Amino acid sequence: LKCLVRVRRPRPPRPETPCPRRPIAAASAVLPDAMSTLESRVATLEENLNQKIADYDEALDTIWMLLAASLVFFMHSGFSLLESGCVRHKNTQNILGKNLIVVTVGFLCWYIIGYPLAFGVPTASEPTKFAGANNFAMDGFWDAKASFRNWFFQGAFCATGATIVSGSMAERTQLKGFITYTTLMTSFIYPIVIWWGWSGNGIFSYTDDAGDSVSVVGPALKDFA
Repeated sequence: LKCLVRVRRPRPPRPETPCPRRPIAAASAVLPDAMSTLESRVATLEENLNQKIADYDEALDTIWMLLAASLVFFMHSGFSLLESGCVRHKNTQNILGKNLIVVTVGFLCWYIIGYPLAFGVPTASEPTKFAGANNFAMDGFWDAKASFRNWFFQGAFCATGATIVSGSMAERTQLKGFITYTTLMTSFIYPIVIWWGWSGNGIFSYTDDAGDSVSVVGPALKDFA
């Protein structure tokens, strides 16, 4: 029986190795550097997070404005179908050509002079109460890239405002007369009225010396579209 019993022998104790300890003076010298590095990393992470949030908001604004502008832009197709169905067959091509002219000539005029008169706040001088005078032919847009989406969004409304009148002029105006009207409408009439009411510097809504929002007729006119 003694041979079958397994005798468990005690293991010899392991020698204890002393844990190295840094001197208090050395730890005090390392702690400020570690805190400085940690603060720098936290500041960098916070800056990156804020930039990502700003980019996300910018992307959402751009998508929404492009969607809204596209819906307004496609109103031209609806006007084309409506007007071509309301005129005689011989004038169908003429009315479709007028709607195409509104989009092409209208946006070209808006690009060159329409947008500057409507939203071009001058930087070298005080803005006038009559019209804007900056960003001709998209000058300075790369400094503020949000201007591209604003240009397309507002240009869609400008061209649509011109094509609304084309229905009332159907079969009553020659093509050259309609081109002249479209040029004047998208270059001067619509942009100047926009500056008067929505720029914050026009005659219908501007800030006086006392800091109040006023107009040439008294209180400022808001949301009168």
